[in-house]
Amino acid sequence: MANPILLPSGHCNSVNTVGVTYMITSRIFLGITGLKKNSHHFSGSLILSMALLAVSALSSPLQAQSFDELEGLLEKHPQLQTMRYQASANRERSEAAMGLPDPVISLGINNFPIFDPSFTEFLPTNKAIGLEQRFPSRSARQARSAIGKAEAIEVDHRRKQLLSAMRAELIALLHKNTRIKTQGSLAEQRDAKYDQLIEAVESAVQGGRPSVFRLAEIEAERAEVARTLIDLEAQATQVDARLLYLLGRVPETLPPAGSPDVWSGNAMDFHASRVADALLKVSDSGVDQAKSAWKPEWGAKVIYQQREAGNDFAGDDWASMMVTVTVPFWAKGKQAPRLRAAEASRAAAQATLADAMRRATAQYRYSEAVHTAAYQAKLVLQQKINAISEEISAQQANYQSGAGDYTPIIDGEIAILKLRAEIAAEQSRSEIAAAQMNALLVTP
Repeated sequence: MANPILLPSGHCNSVNTVGVTYMITSRIFLGITGLKKNSHHFSGSLILSMALLAVSALSSPLQAQSFDELEGLLEKHPQLQTMRYQASANRERSEAAMGLPDPVISLGINNFPIFDPSFTEFLPTNKAIGLEQRFPSRSARQARSAIGKAEAIEVDHRRKQLLSAMRAELIALLHKNTRIKTQGSLAEQRDAKYDQLIEAVESAVQGGRPSVFRLAEIEAERAEVARTLIDLEAQATQVDARLLYLLGRVPETLPPAGSPDVWSGNAMDFHASRVADALLKVSDSGVDQAKSAWKPEWGAKVIYQQREAGNDFAGDDWASMMVTVTVPFWAKGKQAPRLRAAEASRAAAQATLADAMRRATAQYRYSEAVHTAAYQAKLVLQQKINAISEEISAQQANYQSGAGDYTPIIDGEIAILKLRAEIAAEQSRSEIAAAQMNALLVTP
């Protein structure tokens, strides 16, 4: 089952319009199909015309744009913008990680008597102001900064991977649009051929040839054409909905001509491998951070104490200074488990990288096989068309000589139209596979 399309709230009205278009168009098709049961002379061109009229009246207007302009719209996609902000935030956090903690200023009164309040009766009574500054381990700060930079790079790689995948999907959707239009036109031509075939069969029946059952077969085939048109309309609506999500509009743009990029054989040429490798570097920095926990954290404190002079003591002020340092006394229960956890995370990231390489390689080979098979299938189908065309020429010679009827000729022409619809499908499949292959690779 295909993944559901999640559309931004701002596009709800457009999506509802597309849904209404499909519903009304489907009803038009179904109603016309019912009419055709009573009249086999009802033309399929009217079906297609009414469907296109419904689409043009209700759907969002198509816009003619170049493919470069469509790529510019992809760059502005909300998901990609989100990733840009995430990468920027990670870089800012990386820079902040190298800074020192804010100093602590303290104000207070020390040794103040409760029952006989006074600043001059008790020797230790003083007013104090203090300044304290911690100095975390530089290696720990560098490790935290490296994590932020590595995370920013990982997000950048994921953004490039997503953009490449979106571009491939856009190309696929445009090729699907071309295939849908081609198959729709061919289906309309088939419907017109069935009109000619019915006339030829009726003439044969009137001439005494036993072809009455052929009329029922023709009606069944025409019903299949009507169903094909309905399916194509549904596919067109689905393609438009996905284009609306990718671009914010439905363009009328021809797909770009392309061919699959040749893979060098290096697994690091895949987007997925780059993303996994960036995650591995994040894990490496995590190990460095865990190791830095054994490094001491220094601190310094200065306190100035102001004293008032009393009856039997001078009011000299005092100053206190102190240096602090952390000692990894509980390393066995604190730092050591954290290091083991970081090393386990790094091992998992290494396994993820290996999996990403294998998966990307398999996806590339799969799409490559689909591309090759579709290309070869087009050649076979074209050979069939050539053979049928030769048979049609022979049947026309017989018909002109009065030795046969016209129905085999029309049957051959209908068969060619079916084969051309299959060629359109294989052409689309080939182009989509090539786009998917290119989406896997990092382009310079």
